[in-house]
Amino acid sequence: MNVKKRIGLIAGQGELPIAIADGARELGYSVFAVGLDPLVDDKLADFVDHFIKISVGKLGSIIKTLKKASIKEAVMGGKVSKTLLYQSKIVPDLKAVSLLFKLKDKKDDSILLAIVEEFKKDGIDFLGIPDFTAKLMAPKGVMTKKGLSKHEEKDIAFGYPLAKESGRLDIGQTIVVKDQAVMSVEAIEGTDSAIIRGGSLAEDGAVVIKVSKPNQDRRFDYPAVGLDTLNSMIKSRARVLAIEADNILMMHKDKMIQIADEAGITIFGI
Repeated sequence: MNVKKRIGLIAGQGELPIAIADGARELGYSVFAVGLDPLVDDKLADFVDHFIKISVGKLGSIIKTLKKASIKEAVMGGKVSKTLLYQSKIVPDLKAVSLLFKLKDKKDDSILLAIVEEFKKDGIDFLGIPDFTAKLMAPKGVMTKKGLSKHEEKDIAFGYPLAKESGRLDIGQTIVVKDQAVMSVEAIEGTDSAIIRGGSLAEDGAVVIKVSKPNQDRRFDYPAVGLDTLNSMIKSRARVLAIEADNILMMHKDKMIQIADEAGITIFGI
């Protein structure tokens, strides 16, 4: 009898959890998914072997559920915005409150590393997101019919090291530039809001640059772009999406390229 390997999937917002589940099952895993309520897309249930929803604030319940299912390895995917800490009526459980109280700061990496350590105490180790999503990695070079102008190349050369530095400081991984000036830097609001804000200031022709952190932890917060990214660019009349090749996940890559071609947007792998 062939017994499948089991893996836990902690699923936040967006389509990345489905992509991870697909990749895991292709590798022979049975996927036990904990969807973070109210963030998770219920469609995930169709792509996993077991699906349960638990409030995003109930850290103790999530760990207990995975332990009860004899999960020893897990992967975390999907957006969980830090705005939940400040704007939401979600009530954290005692384990989550204790974790937040002990943090030295509330940077993304600080929170996520502390969460990973809590799971590790209970015998659950996290694997890297790219272990299951390698086929989604952005390729190098121009992916669209429209290439880069010399001016856009200068904007990318200007903005790329600034985006990497912002990532190193754990502020954000996206910046919007125009004419070698920074229009916006992603912070707690997320990529799409940063694109809209920067695009409104640029008015037309902005270059969006998204990178990985210099010491990107492959287990969580892995950078991705998708159809929402392009929709935000179209709304703000941005003209170039420059993403770090081999370090950014592209959701629905073929569809992204098709929409970009129709909108006159260039997608470039740095």
